[in-house]
Amino acid sequence: MSNHGPHESHPAIIKRLKRAGGHLNSVIAMIEQGRDCIDIAQQLHAVEKAITQAKRVLIQDHIDHCLDSVVGGAGPAAPAELADFKTITRYL
Repeated sequence: MSNHGPHESHPAIIKRLKRAGGHLNSVIAMIEQGRDCIDIAQQLHAVEKAITQAKRVLIQDHIDHCLDSVVGGAGPAAPAELADFKTITRYL
């Protein structure tokens, strides 16, 4: 496994995940308090979406900054194939 160090997106990802963590703690409290299941499910959905978005940003950032250097010398078709790959990963 290679380590490319922190990327520009990492502080925003950390902020998003900390916010999701706080939100998750609120959901736990809601369950402990016996709150309505619909409200709990709605809040869990919000936490899940926040984590999913953080994952997407991390993956896209990795592709944009780390794979470009690897594919750069792979032949004339590589840049177009990498562009297609980047485009399709936005649908993760």
